[in-house]
Amino acid sequence: MEDFAATRALSRGRFTDAVTGLSEGQLNYRLHPNALTIGEMAIHVAGVEVSFASQLLDGPLDSFENRLKAAATDGAVNDLPFPFEANEITPELVARALEVADTWIQRLYATGHELRSKEIKSALGPMISGKGAYARLGFHPGYHHGQAYLIMTSPNFPEK
Repeated sequence: MEDFAATRALSRGRFTDAVTGLSEGQLNYRLHPNALTIGEMAIHVAGVEVSFASQLLDGPLDSFENRLKAAATDGAVNDLPFPFEANEITPELVARALEVADTWIQRLYATGHELRSKEIKSALGPMISGKGAYARLGFHPGYHHGQAYLIMTSPNFPEK
C-alpha cells in the first residue's frame, strides 16, 4: 500500500495545509455560482475518502459520516443540494471532516492488498476496482488543491 499511501499523503497533506487556517468567510467564498467553495471542496474531498473507504471495508457509517459520503456527489457532481449549509461550514467542521476521513483512510491502508480487486461505485458513477479507488484517493485532493489555489488568489477573495 506504500505506493498509493505516499501519493495520497503528499497531495492530501498539501490540500489540508492549504485550507487549514482559513476563516469561515474564506471557506465560504464562492468564486462564481457554479463553483464549490473551498469549504465545500474540503468536505467533498473528505466525503470521497469516506465513501471509498467505507465501501471497500464494508464499514458502517454514523450520521455525520453519511453526510460526508453524500458530499462526495451531492452538489459536486450532481444537481442535488450540497449536504452542508454555508452556516455550518466553519474551520472546525472542515477540520473534523478531514480528520474523520483520514481515520477511514488509515484503516483502509492498514488492510493490505486484498481489497485492490474489490469493486465499488465511484463518485462519478461507474464501478471501479479497489486499485482504481486507491489511485483516485491519491489524485483527488491534488485536483482540488489547484482549484483552491485559484480561488485564494482571486481578486475578491476575503483577506480574513
